[in-house]
Amino acid sequence: MAKPTPLSGFPEWLPDGRIVEQHVLDTLRHTFELHGFAGIETRAVEPLDQLLRKGETSKEVYVLSRLQEEDGAARSGSEKQLGLHFDLTVPFARYVLENAGRIAFPFRRYQIQKVWRGERPQDGRFREFVQADIDIVGAGELPYHFEVEAPLVMAEALGALGEIGLPPVRILVNNRRVAEGFYRGVGLDDVEGVLRQIDKLDKIGPDKVSELLVTECGATDNQAKACLALASISGSDVGVIDEVRALAESYGAVTELLETGLAELGALIAAAAQRAPGVVVADLKIARGLDYYTGSVYETVLVGHEQLGSVCSGGRYDTLASDGKNTYPGVGLSIGVSRLVSRLLSADLVQATRSVPSAVLVAVSSEEERATSDAVAAALRARDIPVEVAPSAAKFGKQIKYADRRGIPFVWFPGSAGEDGVVGADQVKDIRSGDQVDADAATWAPPAEDRWPRVVPQG
Repeated sequence: MAKPTPLSGFPEWLPDGRIVEQHVLDTLRHTFELHGFAGIETRAVEPLDQLLRKGETSKEVYVLSRLQEEDGAARSGSEKQLGLHFDLTVPFARYVLENAGRIAFPFRRYQIQKVWRGERPQDGRFREFVQADIDIVGAGELPYHFEVEAPLVMAEALGALGEIGLPPVRILVNNRRVAEGFYRGVGLDDVEGVLRQIDKLDKIGPDKVSELLVTECGATDNQAKACLALASISGSDVGVIDEVRALAESYGAVTELLETGLAELGALIAAAAQRAPGVVVADLKIARGLDYYTGSVYETVLVGHEQLGSVCSGGRYDTLASDGKNTYPGVGLSIGVSRLVSRLLSADLVQATRSVPSAVLVAVSSEEERATSDAVAAALRARDIPVEVAPSAAKFGKQIKYADRRGIPFVWFPGSAGEDGVVGADQVKDIRSGDQVDADAATWAPPAEDRWPRVVPQG
């Protein structure tokens, strides 16, 4: 068989990279649960019409054909087709509608799963990747304070990863009501179109965006200038609210919707300044291209690694989960875990202390005495010490080398019988320092920092 060629966009970590990923996931999960979020998991496939009902994503969905044929559903029309979910928000909206009578609102959930997206792979962007989401959903209404809480929970979760070397994060926030109120105030009705163009600012620059606003959205040069002026405003204190209002007044664009959005944005900035100083920054160019967002929108960057793009994003949505009679508004954010882990590994920011869980290798004196080594291993495992037994009864020097190659810090030598027939004490050797001492499998334990692999800053 020829050597396989890696598939672009489908990350596979080596064991030490997987340890880093698992640590990230465990840290996020722990923080989410500290804040009362319950874990769920949804199916991997959704009807294509549901996946495509909000936003321009048709080119991103992987459509399943064989499953449809086997299920007798291979008929014309997207409503009969199935696709792999490209995010976790749309499936969650469907989950809420199906289970509304069995869950208590406001419903706080976290979800950690793989998603699939048919986009061009590049640094930090994959076709298959892990996402970690939190959402808070209400029945009929959702108070604004949840739009303040959600990004601060994410800030805490990402901040907890700082101990392993994750760079500081900055959450950039905006409010769709501010943007819509301003755009309508200057005379632009194609709000969604303007938002989609503004969302491209970091990729193509203001000149190109200005052209698109004119050619695609019907804006005049002056209206395009006003939109770019709004997008240029940013700040980490409530002074940014006065700056936006002054700009709106200069264009005669003060509207009731704008004022509502400014009040909400100001409340978020004020609360964040107290609870997470310097972490949350108002940035009026943050638009979020998906059209189901209706209030606050968020994007998160790693300080010093801004070129990676957003590692966490989300916002408020009012009508994504609706059955025509009942509406379940929500707010949530999603972390691109695979993007985060890829940057931690590729930039050598973190490392695992070892690539295997085993803290101890139990040596085997001879194959006839393997049962003795197995018994030692069982006794240590019963006390929550990860152990493996040597694969062969080679010379002890070779078994020590095997442990060293595996990154296992301790080698255990079962006691052997002397000339007088008395079995000597077991001994354990720290192969890093060379120290070797008598040990009893019922009481000995490795130092706490060696019991399980840890993730630590590189260097």
